[in-house]
Amino acid sequence: MSGLVDALLIVVAVVVVIARQFRASRIDTGRRWWLLPAVLAVVALREPGLVDAHHRTASAALLTAELLTGLAIGAGWAWTSRIWTEPDGAVWSRSTKASGAVWAAGIGLRVGLFALGAALGVHQDSSALLLALAATLLVRSGILVGRAHSLRPAPASVPAYGEPMFRYTGKERV
Repeated sequence: MSGLVDALLIVVAVVVVIARQFRASRIDTGRRWWLLPAVLAVVALREPGLVDAHHRTASAALLTAELLTGLAIGAGWAWTSRIWTEPDGAVWSRSTKASGAVWAAGIGLRVGLFALGAALGVHQDSSALLLALAATLLVRSGILVGRAHSLRPAPASVPAYGEPMFRYTGKERV
């Protein structure tokens, strides 16, 4: 796949992810939560230019830093997302302002890593960024699914006479 197509795929994936993060979305606690990250990882790993042949050590170090950044962003994003249950047992999530700060810090770190690689003369392929995005989404989804399994569904009953008129919905505050 050409670099232009890779760059376009990355931009589309990031725009979709960022656009969807502040809307409430249902957490898929089934088997498909890992599917999008797996597809992105396969696309990234099938490219031969993941590590620069002329600067193997520096390129591997930058790739490792990129993956660690992706893992940290995914974990930070998942732990700063608000999750809650509905009476039917469905679990929902929505990102918070803190999640936006995690994304901003992550983008800043990635720009810094790219600048460092450019200063060292390391050829950086878009496959590393795509692989880090896959790691981000995989960690975020895994943590959210784990958090979702720990929540209890909200009670659907009407409060009895003398009980408070609010009900516990299982919402977490971040």
